[in-house]
Amino acid sequence: MHGFVIGLDLGTSGMRAVAVDASGKILGLGSATLPATRVTGSRREQSPEDWWNGCRTALDELGQKVDLAGAQAIAVDATSGTILPVDHHNRPLALARMYDDADTADLAAKIKALAPRESAAHGATSPAARALAWTKLPRLHCIIHQADWINGCLGATDWQTDENNALKTGYDPVSRRWPDWLRGFGLSPGILPEVVPVGTPIGQVSGQAAIALGLPEGITIAAGTTDGCATFLASGASAPGEASTALGSTIVLKLLSERPIFAPELGIYSHRLGDTWLAGGASNCGGKTLLQFFTPDQLAALEASLDPLQPTGTDYYPLPAVGERFPVADAQLAPRLTPRPTSDARFLQGIYEAFARVEQTGYAKLASLGGPALRDVRHAGGGARSAAWMSLRAAALGVPQLPAWSEEAAAGAARLAWRSLGHEMTFA
Repeated sequence: MHGFVIGLDLGTSGMRAVAVDASGKILGLGSATLPATRVTGSRREQSPEDWWNGCRTALDELGQKVDLAGAQAIAVDATSGTILPVDHHNRPLALARMYDDADTADLAAKIKALAPRESAAHGATSPAARALAWTKLPRLHCIIHQADWINGCLGATDWQTDENNALKTGYDPVSRRWPDWLRGFGLSPGILPEVVPVGTPIGQVSGQAAIALGLPEGITIAAGTTDGCATFLASGASAPGEASTALGSTIVLKLLSERPIFAPELGIYSHRLGDTWLAGGASNCGGKTLLQFFTPDQLAALEASLDPLQPTGTDYYPLPAVGERFPVADAQLAPRLTPRPTSDARFLQGIYEAFARVEQTGYAKLASLGGPALRDVRHAGGGARSAAWMSLRAAALGVPQLPAWSEEAAAGAARLAWRSLGHEMTFA
């Protein structure tokens, strides 16, 4: 196919825009910084207008690298659980409340009494709980998600959201509908958007948006996804059994499955990606632990002294503080990092060995809950730069280790833009 598509990634502190052709080549990148989140106690808010200004800046920078006239479609990913109320013209009626806004009083307890245990709407930061405060707003037409609002600004007019952004608001991805318990909670489905599969065409870029952003008028707007799902899509994984591990401040595992996996006690729920499911969990182990003992320069200097072929014999569980969520749920689990060898290299290798065991145990846990056998793992994040860690992971997992296609969530959104045009990107 000719031309390219655009993926927009809307994060907490910035925006990224990428142009991707049909072969998966990233043609250019643009970015923008967003103003800081407004914090009042446990409430966290942003102005939607700042998001739109960020879109303009990121696309302007992208347009300096590629001719935006060649764009065929656009898709947006955004933070999971950020919501705002709008009137029938898509005008915000309040500041957006962010995904980590926990100013919900006792509403989490009310949801716990109404919603099934596998619902992703549970917890103090539940979008459903935040949305309830807006139901009596004058001129309220719809309570939508961050990505939905950008889609409306682009030209989408039918008040639709994707199955991934809707999940934490209470959407049931198995029955593919807003469940009845939401009405009992006080949220009528009539003030929530229609939900469609990711990658569904939901509109066309309007003339007004085309002028503002430098895009061609009339190109397809695709239903996008959350930032976490977009990051997985950017890994290049496509088939059940393919997984992605993000090795950052924590260790985040995501596995593509033929069936949904729900284990809320472990923080596991499943996003729907067409006819497949994306399940995963996050261990508190990771870079946060490393930085308690080593600087980035020290980590780099010690790398050549590590020998993955000579196990340290340590039995660490390298948490940064008390408490683990996955692959075991134990709020009282304490870090286990003794005895410490006299050699810093041996100590570091022992931590890396423990990280590899945590990852292996995590994928085994997903398999025990009904997930598929692991076929391969894509890797991303700063930890992927350690050859020793990669070698230890390969030995623990026993499956091919592949580099991520891209570490840009916006590239994952671009895959959905291509899907809206009938083109599925595949990766060897």
